[in-house]
Amino acid sequence: MLPDQVLIFLNYPSSLFHHFHSQHKIQCVYFLVNSSKTRFTHTPIEVNVVQPYEQIIRCPMHPHGYTISVATKSKDPIPTKDLFIHNWETLVYEALYDRDYTTIVFVKGLNLRPERLAEASKFQCVFGYDFKNPKFILSSEAVSVAQEIVRCRTPMSILSGQPQAQAHAIKVSIKINGGEIFPSIAKPSLEPYQNFPRQKAHKICLCTMLRNQARFLKEWVMYHGKVGIQRWFIYDNNSDDDIEKVIGILQSIGYNITRHLWPWVKTQEAGFAHCALRARSSCEWVGFIDVDEFFNIRGGGTLNKVIKLYSKVKNLGEIRTRCYSFGPSGLKKVPREGVTVGYTCRLLGSERHKSIIRPDALNQSLINVVHHFHLRTPFVAIELEKGVMAINHYKYQVWEVFKEKFYRRVSAFVADWQEENNVGSKDRAPGVGTKAVEPKDWSNRFCEVKDMRLRNWVLRNFRDRRTHLLPWEPEFEPHFKRRLRRKNIDRL
Repeated sequence: MLPDQVLIFLNYPSSLFHHFHSQHKIQCVYFLVNSSKTRFTHTPIEVNVVQPYEQIIRCPMHPHGYTISVATKSKDPIPTKDLFIHNWETLVYEALYDRDYTTIVFVKGLNLRPERLAEASKFQCVFGYDFKNPKFILSSEAVSVAQEIVRCRTPMSILSGQPQAQAHAIKVSIKINGGEIFPSIAKPSLEPYQNFPRQKAHKICLCTMLRNQARFLKEWVMYHGKVGIQRWFIYDNNSDDDIEKVIGILQSIGYNITRHLWPWVKTQEAGFAHCALRARSSCEWVGFIDVDEFFNIRGGGTLNKVIKLYSKVKNLGEIRTRCYSFGPSGLKKVPREGVTVGYTCRLLGSERHKSIIRPDALNQSLINVVHHFHLRTPFVAIELEKGVMAINHYKYQVWEVFKEKFYRRVSAFVADWQEENNVGSKDRAPGVGTKAVEPKDWSNRFCEVKDMRLRNWVLRNFRDRRTHLLPWEPEFEPHFKRRLRRKNIDRL
């Protein structure tokens, strides 16, 4: 159970792999506790396939005193076996086998301090089909523990391989000395070890985590494709705005972009570590920025040129870039031409920085905070000069967009804005407080410097000469469809 919804995991036997229930045929069913009589039903928020054998049903949170299940709309209950209800506050939720014969376990409920290593000897991982039966449990020692990630040695019997029908049932959890085994839904991947090519497929990739940002995704992807990004990893944190449709359009016109369902709330650091591991086999460098952040390369160059400029730095593992926060720029409605053209006024000084990292250079703890990682020896990080590249952070947009930040912050270590904790944090908007109430002068705030450089570059490089539209504007979509039809005809 998440704070505002329930995730129901359906695991299918091997005989039913790929025979999934579609969203229009399934419903969330609510019962009174200790009663089997249906009280009411609700359409799922979303239904996703996450493995060849697993499906996630997202249902609205049930009222107090009720419990929840799922059924087909023909009123047939979906058969369940070994049904468990887990509270999100303490849960092992993801796991990956790594190429160094370790298993990386993502855990909620450790309550460790950010950017600090914990004493690994106090932790161990447990593997098995049934954690209640000691005969079916294997244990291994932890080699590193930090934030929400535990790395353990993978038992030799698992390294030797398992038949596919059995392997997908193996779960992993953790145990702290003297404590109980943590509840777990984490099943490491079936094929843990891959042959990593010497020449990686992509020079630079991007990873982001988002929720309900579909309307801004086209501009972000198309812009960064122009400056050298070749691959995009989208970690979707419970969107319900048809983001799959937008990603499908981008894929159809040639962008190498994929969506990875990441329903776990307030786990941005863990999600970025997960993404870095996934990208490592195909990407030399990976940038970690949000969808409202754009690399602004001075002089109109590309990210490849920026990286090449610093290639002489020995053991370079991370490139840090300063962020400059833009305000509403006098606007009261979302600019149809996009954020890069619409918002042109910003604060004078920089706020924080974001990073492009070499995945092979990461410390085994995978510690990361505010989009930068700890590196292993001997790798080093550098901070770019302002005159080379900066990040335009369209942080303070029109109120209609900005107020969504009050819903929930994604970081595990940042207080939600409705809370009174850490009100003076740089993460928050100065002078706004803890309630999503628009200040009267919002549209004119955060405006100290007029900055038109990226706007002008975007108009020169993206505006269509015939229609005068930018490719991410809604009116331009029919042009994409016509081009795609012509492309398909040419293939015949």
